[in-house]
Amino acid sequence: MFKYLEPIIEFTFKLVAGLIFLLLLAIIYAMMSEGIPAIRAIGLWNFLSGTKWQPSNQVFGIFPMIISSLGVTLGAILLGVPTGLLVAIFINEILPRRFRIYLISLVNLMAAIPSVVYGFWGVAVIVPQVAKIQLPGNSMLAAILVVSLMIVPTMVSMSLSGLRSVSSDEKAASLALGEGRMLTVWRVCLPRIRSTLQAAVILAFGRAIGEATAVVLVAGNAVQIPTSLFDSVRTLTANTVMEMGYATGLHRQALMATGMTLFLFIILVNLLLSWFMREKRGAKS
Repeated sequence: MFKYLEPIIEFTFKLVAGLIFLLLLAIIYAMMSEGIPAIRAIGLWNFLSGTKWQPSNQVFGIFPMIISSLGVTLGAILLGVPTGLLVAIFINEILPRRFRIYLISLVNLMAAIPSVVYGFWGVAVIVPQVAKIQLPGNSMLAAILVVSLMIVPTMVSMSLSGLRSVSSDEKAASLALGEGRMLTVWRVCLPRIRSTLQAAVILAFGRAIGEATAVVLVAGNAVQIPTSLFDSVRTLTANTVMEMGYATGLHRQALMATGMTLFLFIILVNLLLSWFMREKRGAKS
């Protein structure tokens, strides 16, 4: 019986993997089939470098939204990635075992909270606090703070999995040589989980740059090139979410081209990060 069951299971795995690949191709085709005609009609340079987005006048420039997306994403990465890593180290190395399950459950709960709830929390808590510093409150800074909190659970979970994979013998050897617990984490654990941290950063980057709902609620949604953290901004994802429901014709195609641009940008960043990590490992070896 098991002799006949194994080929069926193997075929099922191949079928599911093939369907996922076909789904990715379908997504790419859907974006390119409408995005490329828009870029041809608008002009690639005008589309990427234009500073005005006025669908009523058939003017479509996404440069302010590119800058805003990069600002929110990089700010969230700078805050969320170190925070998530430090929380993971605290859970694995400092927190008593009997309390770990409770904090891990809390982190998992944070990962399950819908993004709109984070947005409501940002509107109720973060935006008023930012407004006390400088109006209007709905700003790039508010978006950075909300999105950084949203990527912390991803960073904590993956970092914690990596730290747990380091053998206790390696850590014991470091401690036996007189190294402190935190120095052991720095010199022994973190180098061992470099590839895990790389994957965590890539996932966090994708989550941050792809977030839309929470950003729409707290960023202010003004199409302008930000000159400070307190300026209202509109990201690429927020622009698509806000206007896709009623867009038609060239306007709809321009929104699809916006999504295609974001998709290609994420792929480029992933490739650059992978290349950077390979070069770094090659230099050390």
